[in-house]
Amino acid sequence: MEISSFPFPTQEDYPSNFFSFFQDFDFPATDNTTATAFASEPLPKKRKTDDFDFDSIVEEGSLKTVEDILSKFLGFDNEEEKINTQFDFSSHQPTQPLANQSVFEFSNQQKMESAKPLTGNNKRSRQNSAEFISTSEDSTGGDNSQPLQQRRLWVKDRSKAWWEQCNSPDFPEEEFKKAFRMSKGTFDMICDELESVVTKKDTMLRQAIPVRQRVAVCIWRLATGEPLREVSKRFGLGISTCHKLVLEVCTAIRSVLMPKFVQWPDENKMNQIKQEYQMFSGVPNVGGSIYTTHVPIIAPKESVAAYFNKRHTERNQKTSYSVTVQGVVDPKGIFTDVCIGWPGSMSDDKVLEKSALFQRANRGLLKDVWVVGNSGFPLMDWVLAPYTRQNLTWTQHAFNGKVGEIQRVAKEAFMRMKARWSCLQKRTEVKLQDLPVVLGACCVLHNICEMRGEELNPELRFDLFDDEMVPENIVRSMNAVQARDQIAHKLLHHNHAGTNFL
Repeated sequence: MEISSFPFPTQEDYPSNFFSFFQDFDFPATDNTTATAFASEPLPKKRKTDDFDFDSIVEEGSLKTVEDILSKFLGFDNEEEKINTQFDFSSHQPTQPLANQSVFEFSNQQKMESAKPLTGNNKRSRQNSAEFISTSEDSTGGDNSQPLQQRRLWVKDRSKAWWEQCNSPDFPEEEFKKAFRMSKGTFDMICDELESVVTKKDTMLRQAIPVRQRVAVCIWRLATGEPLREVSKRFGLGISTCHKLVLEVCTAIRSVLMPKFVQWPDENKMNQIKQEYQMFSGVPNVGGSIYTTHVPIIAPKESVAAYFNKRHTERNQKTSYSVTVQGVVDPKGIFTDVCIGWPGSMSDDKVLEKSALFQRANRGLLKDVWVVGNSGFPLMDWVLAPYTRQNLTWTQHAFNGKVGEIQRVAKEAFMRMKARWSCLQKRTEVKLQDLPVVLGACCVLHNICEMRGEELNPELRFDLFDDEMVPENIVRSMNAVQARDQIAHKLLHHNHAGTNFL
């Protein structure tokens, strides 16, 4: 912020009563001319402005300019005394001025010096909580050049002790993982991947925030879900700065890391996923387990009814609003597809219809692949859902049990993601239009931690609740009905289905 000196008033600004600034003072007589001008008719201590005969003084030639008036007021009677002595307003002691410095320049300099921060015991002093940074730009116009601009920045002094301690090489690995939900090695890898996008340049006014601190602000905020004022205290940054860093890093994660760590499997990878699912469930050609969860939000200003979550409101006896996150996971709980941000009033099958996965299936890209869902998803040519009618046979019960095992893989993955990134369990302060970026970053960070074998602290585990709403049209393909019956029959007669339903 630039602090400019207060402009000294001129005669043109106050044509009628300019001398009212000095009517309470006796002008000193420092030479014969001035003494003659004022000694002929001494002024009383208080007199009206109209009694001061300005024209007579100008005619006598003693005071012709505003600069001469100020010089007389300050006690300067000639150029030699101007150069040899000046009056310091702050200390009330004579000081040495610069050569060729006029009274106006001297006044402006004193005003700038008076703008320095207060010290001492003054309660308005900011010395203990603030730091002043001043910079100046010098002109290159010759020897008599003067500073063109002087800037002063007020920067609040915030403690960075906690972050400096975490960033220290001696900081314990367990404590670091407890704070950031990942090891130091994983954190370093993320910083290296984002460095080219997140790095900012230093300016002449301040140094840029380091990449590691920028990434740490975002990850700690996502991991703890603490309000921004707590983030500000931990990292020694402003609240608005922390909010900006979270959005910037989340955007970088989505643009740089999501294409690398959230990918629909290719043919070789898909065959491997099918084998792994069939090994523990017996269901063939399963390419993923799908699940939809809800993230609570504050009531939006627009389209409130669309985000109203009736199921959570009835369960919690408290009005709830949410957005949805639909994801498909492999046997290890790693997301291969995500659909984020649709209103919480939409059922799981409606969200599925809005997703890119649905469009991919309509183009025939999911041929010979089953995506297993719960009772909230309809039975389709590529979506395998459990039996929902009453009075099921043993075969159907056995099939539902195996489908439930596959479904638990996806539900467990969402539980670990929400447990690791606690911000997803609380009503977020992020604006609705920015929320998909944050949720997408959480999905990417979840995949990174799962791929690198980051174990979840058992204390963070919780019971994930998402009511399953049976769609109106639960069967959308007769071919899928026959295929499901064949799978259920094979499971029972090939001893893949258990008897847990008995």
